Amino acid sequence: MPPYTGPLALLHTSPVHIPVFEALRDASHPGLELTQLVAGELLDRARAHGPEAVADEVRELLGRAVEAGARAVLCTCSTIGGVAERTDVGVPVLRVDRPMAAAAVAAGTRIVVLAALASTLEPTVALIRDEAAGRPVRVRTLVVEGAWDRFEAGDTSGYVRAVALAAEAVTDADAIVLAQASMAPARHLARTAVPVLASPGPGLAAAAAAVTVSGAHAAARPGGQRRPTA
Repeated sequence: MPPYTGPLALLHTSPVHIPVFEALRDASHPGLELTQLVAGELLDRARAHGPEAVADEVRELLGRAVEAGARAVLCTCSTIGGVAERTDVGVPVLRVDRPMAAAAVAAGTRIVVLAALASTLEPTVALIRDEAAGRPVRVRTLVVEGAWDRFEAGDTSGYVRAVALAAEAVTDADAIVLAQASMAPARHLARTAVPVLASPGPGLAAAAAAVTVSGAHAAARPGGQRRPTA
């Protein structure tokens, strides 16, 4: 078991993510203490006014998490992930979808982004281009019609099936990116030869590494973090 330096705070915009990340922790990162923060109103405002509209609220939430002892923060919402990642609170702040974006770029130049919310598309595409670091990539986007209505109605199985069917319809792609953490179960349902990538597993792994002793030491050295937190 890696020696963790302290708890990892997770910032969610829906409580449905809590058991998902707890299960991932139990399976792959036993001993990692999680502090769960849920702020659904952040997503509502970001959808209405843009992600930057919630920057002050995100900074306040993350600051309180650090004051309570968090050694790193993972934002699980793709819509506000970029805002969170740029927030300087003195500890690493990671967005859950960055490792997934890196994997998509590694898979090839033809990437399809599926989302249930249109507000997630622009941040996700920008992240993929950031990970491409100037290399040419062709990114196509698709909103899965009706999926978010199912999610909000509590029809999780219908939501996941709709996303899986949309993934199965994708052709001419090297990777399919599921832009929202809540879409992750569709990865296992979709019958397609195209790799379907989800964010929770690799995102939590990156955040867990940031709160190990070795990860904390790397973050403290110049160039130790792959992406700055501010």
